[in-house]
Amino acid sequence: MTGFSGEEHEGLQEQTRALAGRQVSSRELVERSLRRIEATQPTLNAFRRVRAEAALREAEAADRRLAAGERAPLLGVPVAVKDDMDVAGEPTAFGCPGDFPAKKADSEAVRRLRAAGAVIVGKTNTPELGQWPVTDGPAFGVTRNPWSLRHTPGGSSGGSAAAVAAGLVPAALGSDGAGSIRIPAAWTHLVGIKPQRGRISTWPQRESFRGITADGPFARTVGDAALLLHVASGSHEGDLHRPPAVDILAAAGHGPRRRLRIALSLRPAFAAVRHWLDPAVRTATLRIAERLEVLGHEVVEEDPRYGPIGLAFVPRSMAGVRDWSARVPDRAALDPRTHANVRGGLLLGGGLLRAARAAEAPLRRRIGEMFWRFDAVLTPTTAVPPLRTGDLAGLGGRETNSRMIAACPYAWPWNVLGWPALSVPSGLTEAGLPMGAQLLGPSNSEPLLISLAAQLEADRRWYELRPLPGDPAK
Repeated sequence: MTGFSGEEHEGLQEQTRALAGRQVSSRELVERSLRRIEATQPTLNAFRRVRAEAALREAEAADRRLAAGERAPLLGVPVAVKDDMDVAGEPTAFGCPGDFPAKKADSEAVRRLRAAGAVIVGKTNTPELGQWPVTDGPAFGVTRNPWSLRHTPGGSSGGSAAAVAAGLVPAALGSDGAGSIRIPAAWTHLVGIKPQRGRISTWPQRESFRGITADGPFARTVGDAALLLHVASGSHEGDLHRPPAVDILAAAGHGPRRRLRIALSLRPAFAAVRHWLDPAVRTATLRIAERLEVLGHEVVEEDPRYGPIGLAFVPRSMAGVRDWSARVPDRAALDPRTHANVRGGLLLGGGLLRAARAAEAPLRRRIGEMFWRFDAVLTPTTAVPPLRTGDLAGLGGRETNSRMIAACPYAWPWNVLGWPALSVPSGLTEAGLPMGAQLLGPSNSEPLLISLAAQLEADRRWYELRPLPGDPAK
């Protein structure tokens, strides 16, 4: 075994190859990950739970398996998961205060990560029940962006994004119910994938947040994100949504096999909130469109026919908050905005909730018409660069909703449809803050979106940009 430098083997695939080649041990990688978590926790605060002792035991077991010649896709690699996923022996608090019981079993997604050999080093922070595009709360404090401690990494999977962007782990899982993977991916200069609904099982829940939430990966590169998505994918027999298998890994290895026709859309769906697109985000998105044309694709300005899609989103979202709040041991300690959303879930239940779900199929047909003429849609991931920490703290429910919808109006419609979407880095502002562009596709289109993102990555080489030395991540 050769000597090991702390700056080597940063990526998921790099670590897997290094472990298989006995260039580094799992214990060394896990120890480094734990050291970085400990060093950055007072500043970044990416983790709610750190499994230091358990992770080291699992790393030693992985080293014994590797020494015996065993191979698995992620054998011995440290990764993290969001704290809305069950890890045996750990509580699942989903950003809430209170004394939650330890879970007796892994969720299906975590079980699949373990089956691939991954070592789960911890559970990452998320705002209360994943409701906001920032990651802070009285239960754990403020999670900060590795690119600027004055800014949020986004939410609700902000802890996972911060952990990957800071190099604490090479990749992590998050969940996305209204952009909660794509928004923090954009604001931390990462690749984030919201796959087809059901691609990654949400078991022990048959579906998450009435079907609008999907689990997916964060990584620095398309290949790493595709690998994590590949190993976590698969259905449980109890899942309500079980999409057909697609070849995710092969797609990450090449660009599209043909010239694509891509719709460029800068207009979000109607949400009764005034929309303003930051000039820096607009310019960055147009630059991505220009690069796609240079790469041989046709880009045409056209907006999806969203129609009344917001009416199909809100009842399901609030019903999800209402459902999850019943698991909280001390509901009196929840944020007043959570209580308001729980009441909204009650008011919008019953017939309104059934109507919202029934609207999904007509909306798919309406919006899906554009995929007769286009292969994918390009939009900004968010309307603005990262918000400052505390921007949404202490606000009432209505003002919070208005501000977050204005900042993040582009992601949530694809949660209603259940179709794949991903965010890729689109550049940095003059102040050095990350921005993202979103690629959207029809049902089960992950291979096409991933291959297109891989082609862009080869051209843009965004993985070469990292938070500056001297930042708290280093």
